[in-house]
Amino acid sequence: MNIRPIRCNEDLQAAFRRLETIFQAEEGTPEADEMEILVTLIEAYENKHYPIGPANPVDAIRFRMEQQGLTPRDLEAYIGSSGRVSEVLNRKRPLSLRMVKRLHDGLRIPYESLMAGVS
Repeated sequence: MNIRPIRCNEDLQAAFRRLETIFQAEEGTPEADEMEILVTLIEAYENKHYPIGPANPVDAIRFRMEQQGLTPRDLEAYIGSSGRVSEVLNRKRPLSLRMVKRLHDGLRIPYESLMAGVS
């Protein structure tokens, strides 16, 4: 086993190539141990260089609408009047804390996504 830090994209690609060859390693073998180490190194490198933050609140709402087949009218119970729903979906009005709580409780949208960008 020759494990090295991943410092650049070339190192990352080499780690992926090695991971492909040992991915189905039998548990308890040196290759399985190497696979676990490579996965950890790859994740650390990607989290540092390609972080993925929480979704934009409006994107998160639209995603949930698509998942559940909801219309803007269905959001009135969580956001308010149809005009207010339209303003939120068109990014002309920010979410209030009350809206965030209702959307989280009612549609199970994570707080992290609903609060992204709120100062």
